[in-house]
Amino acid sequence: MWRAYSDMREANYKNSDKYFHARGNYDAAQRGPGGKWAAEVISDAREGWQGGISGRGAEDTRQDQEANAYGRSGGDPNRYRPQGLPSKY
Repeated sequence: MWRAYSDMREANYKNSDKYFHARGNYDAAQRGPGGKWAAEVISDAREGWQGGISGRGAEDTRQDQEANAYGRSGGDPNRYRPQGLPSKY
């Protein structure tokens, strides 16, 4: 998850947030049940803070959680990949 977060910050690419959410959760879940559990706990905590404090709104939080769950369930994060995001990511 940290790698996906770091890549998201480095890329600073418009509309890539959901891709990095899905990718981080996917990567964590690939490490086994503990990774999947940790990804859920971290994602829920982050979204709880983001939705409640940062003011980004309930709809953004819902969409982030959808991407988080999709990645954790083994879905291909590229579903959320924005066109033009460098292949490095």
